Amino acid sequence: MTTYSNTLTLLACLLLAGCASVLTGTSETVPPQSQYDSIIADDNGSLLSINELAKALAPADVIVIGEYHGHHGSHLLQALVQSALYQQRPQQVLSMEQFNVDDQQRLDEYLDGKSGEEELIADTEAWPNYKASYRPLIELSKSRNVPVIAANAPADIVRCVGRTGAAHLDELEAGQRRQLPEDPFVDTPEYRSKFFDTLGGGHGSNHNQADVKERLENSYQAQLLRDNTMADRVIKALEDHPGHQVIHLTGTFHAEDRLGMVAVLEEKQPDLEVAVVSPVFWKPGDDLDNLLETHRGKGDFLYFLQPLPEEYRDSDRHRDAIMDQFRNAAELSCE
Repeated sequence: MTTYSNTLTLLACLLLAGCASVLTGTSETVPPQSQYDSIIADDNGSLLSINELAKALAPADVIVIGEYHGHHGSHLLQALVQSALYQQRPQQVLSMEQFNVDDQQRLDEYLDGKSGEEELIADTEAWPNYKASYRPLIELSKSRNVPVIAANAPADIVRCVGRTGAAHLDELEAGQRRQLPEDPFVDTPEYRSKFFDTLGGGHGSNHNQADVKERLENSYQAQLLRDNTMADRVIKALEDHPGHQVIHLTGTFHAEDRLGMVAVLEEKQPDLEVAVVSPVFWKPGDDLDNLLETHRGKGDFLYFLQPLPEEYRDSDRHRDAIMDQFRNAAELSCE
């Protein structure tokens, strides 16, 4: 049996409630038992199964499912929700942070059967975890003729904004600029504070050296470019496919607390019904009631996951890995 057949079998098992470890429609509050498990709750703290979550999400115009990149539990939940929602609203569009707008033609060629998976991965420089994390969503879309939107800003442009600032957009060719929103840096004060606090570079901290502040500001502008591009792509998808429901996949920071691309989306299209599904780590010793109380505002629905393994214990190796990333990024010319 092929890997894809195994995936379909697993999806069918889960959707039919034959694999109850992931479907938590009971009052039990046992923590997730594996990296694939998730415990889903609504904003009232009621536990939901995948099908119950899909039923609650069905009326929404846009569903934003936040993820912890590379977490099997996040990606399994996304695939299950997509499949369950398709049963209720087959007029569906899948929008993905994981592909950039300049990948759209190559993505469409794959969906139309004009190229193979390895060609898709090579031509779009797909994320390293594509096969394990996003293949099931793309394959369901391909088999059901569901449009897939490459929603993220072009990677090279984002990197150059992060390096040289928002003025980099003024240097783009007309065709490149047309790929981006007319107003690409819409934000909110809450998001700005969250971003700088997360990076440890809040304006009231001791990191006020001019060069550090400039780098942080440029990084924030790059983040906004991603958020605004994703929001605009979702809006365009709704315009191009009237009556369809858009499922957008993105890293949780872009959506939780209704900030990031969600805030931009709601500012530009305030009449849209947008539902946010956000992940939360259930760490050893955590209690579900406390988790719900602490994280309730992160989304309309929460799903709790086992934490990811610690990436590094050796601080020197961690530093070396970060420096390797900087060295690779330095090869990009922004002139």
